[in-house]
Order: sequence, then C-alpha cells, then structure tokens
Amino acid sequence: MSRPTFDDFKNKALKNPDVKAAYNDLAPEFELRRKLIEMRLAAGLTQEEMAELMGTKKSNISRLESASGKHSPRLATLKSYADAAGFTLDLQFHPTH
Repeated sequence: MSRPTFDDFKNKALKNPDVKAAYNDLAPEFELRRKLIEMRLAAGLTQEEMAELMGTKKSNISRLESASGKHSPRLATLKSYADAAGFTLDLQFHPTH
C-alpha cells in the first residue's frame, strides 16, 4: 500500500465544507505570494538580490513570499517589490456573482 500524497490529503480535507470555505477565503493570499515569487524568478533574482534592490533584509523578502505570512503587506511594499523586479503593480478588482 502506498503512502497518501499531499494531494490525497488536500482532496480529502476539502470535502469538509468548513475546510473548503476557509481554503477559499485564503485563495487571494496564496495567489499574491505565488505571483510575487513568479515575478522575482522572472527577473532572475534571488531573495538576497531582491532584498538588496529594495533596501531591506532577505528575511523580510522570505516573510513576504511565505504562504504562512501572518501580516498582509502594505501597498507601498508591493509596489517597491514590483519595481525592484522590473514590473509595475496593476491592482484589479472583479465583481462577485
């Protein structure tokens, strides 16, 4: 018998309506972190290089990109991050259905 994978665990957990609701509530935060990492990697930068360009420490970049981040980043921080990676910040809102 094979060991359950993370996807097996996730799929089983998401069958619980309370877990699914909490997971969906966190989706924008996970998406933000994913996009930050993608942007940094597209720029060919390490976390240390990003920190240097932003005038901060690597630990701050790591915390910003962490899925377990406890604090939401300020808009100015996101703009500075985008600028350092050679991107512009494009904030959008979409109507709910």
